Amino acid sequence: MFKRSRALATAAVVALTMGAAPASAWADTLQEAIALAYRTNPTLLAQRANQRALDETIVQARSGLRPTITGSAGATYARTDSQGGQAIDLDGDGVPDTVSPGGVSESESLNAGVSLGQNIWTGGRTSLGISAAEANVRAGRENLRAVEQSVMASVIQAYADVVRDVEILRIRQDNITVLNRQLDESNARFEVGEITRTDVAQSEARLAQSQADLANAQAQLSTSRAAYAAVVGQAPADMEALPVLPGLPTDFDDAMAVGLAENPQVLAALYNQRAAEAQVALARAEYLPSVRATASYGGSSSDFGSIDLAERTQFQAGATLSVPLFTGGLNRSRVAQALEQANAAQIGVEGQRRTLLQSISSAFAQTVSARSTLQAGNEAVRAASVAAEGVRQEAQVGLRTTLDVLNQELELRAAQVTLAAARRNEYVAQAQLLAAMGRLGGPNLDPTIEAYDAEANLRRVRNRGALPWDGVIEAIDRIAAPPVLPANDAEDAPIDRQLKGDVVRTAPQN
Repeated sequence: MFKRSRALATAAVVALTMGAAPASAWADTLQEAIALAYRTNPTLLAQRANQRALDETIVQARSGLRPTITGSAGATYARTDSQGGQAIDLDGDGVPDTVSPGGVSESESLNAGVSLGQNIWTGGRTSLGISAAEANVRAGRENLRAVEQSVMASVIQAYADVVRDVEILRIRQDNITVLNRQLDESNARFEVGEITRTDVAQSEARLAQSQADLANAQAQLSTSRAAYAAVVGQAPADMEALPVLPGLPTDFDDAMAVGLAENPQVLAALYNQRAAEAQVALARAEYLPSVRATASYGGSSSDFGSIDLAERTQFQAGATLSVPLFTGGLNRSRVAQALEQANAAQIGVEGQRRTLLQSISSAFAQTVSARSTLQAGNEAVRAASVAAEGVRQEAQVGLRTTLDVLNQELELRAAQVTLAAARRNEYVAQAQLLAAMGRLGGPNLDPTIEAYDAEANLRRVRNRGALPWDGVIEAIDRIAAPPVLPANDAEDAPIDRQLKGDVVRTAPQN
């Protein structure tokens, strides 16, 4: 823990250091930053741990298919003190026949036993609980994918911010160099009487303002480096140019179609609805009887000294049919509650679809706008560069004033800063569009990444404690179990097939 804390502290210090040379082992490409964050980002690692914990709910639900075995043991000691001289009527004629003697009586007993119980049929309670747990696990996987995409989006934004701020810092430094040279020229021309003291003061003022802009650029770069170190896990090094993001759509309808099929929030909402519908059926199963087989074996002894439990042994076996007759309205309330929760889950699906529409529309519009801004920025920088050179040459022959030169330099630097920001904005907008579509996972961005397999953990733990007859008991339990509510529309059929075809819909209940 101490070494890790030192490593993070070192990363933070280097992130704030502007002139230090980066180590060659540090990530300097976007792919390397993505791979490092995919392996080490705390938010992503915590969500994976939560998902593994969620996998255990299936193990817990399947435990209802298996017997329960309970061992018990006990020891009892009793002592009775009685006083003598009490009249005792033996024949019941109202006349005392004898007098009880006084004394002390003691008794001892030991017992131990083992009991076994096996559910045979629970009216679907066990099997529906398994179905609900499986749906929740799959919803959890989609939530894990959403967290992963959020982390990848943060990596891309942090990387693009550093690239932008490094470029802006370079622009500010170049501007300082140009303005220093301009001030030297102004002083020289003032000494020979070509310009006035006012021209020199204008150059000095612009240089001072440029130095302030440089300080702000350095502070902004330090902030961006720190944000990068927080999400990636180490300070940025010499950053390479931003690569082309894979899978960018060219048409809004294509982006929307992919989003409906792959957006993790939408899929998670569908799985949550499936789990809610299973809970409705589970609540209705509480009206049904259940059958449970039991067996027990035990022995007892009346002497602490011998502890011979074989003195008296007993074996019992049987089956119990339990029928709920009256629960004081509890079962009805549970069904009503589950129905409303299923309605809320169904509404949640529509809410996620609307959110998806908003996200894709916004990201697509920002991408188009940023691309147009980038094209205009390139033209603005080109034109401002030509104009700045022309004004400098004209100033040398007396056709332009010092203020004209300074203003044109200011316009050029502003255009360059705007262009750097436009490049960053376009790239981040593209990443947001891919995230809304559900295609910003680590393996989507870098196919060489060893993808985290959430299914592998479930395969490993699913059959923990399994017995050979689990499948038989589950098949019996599904007999006559309450069905999950049928679908009330067909528009989600493509997505249902994406989810293995068993997503169903709950009709709204008033």
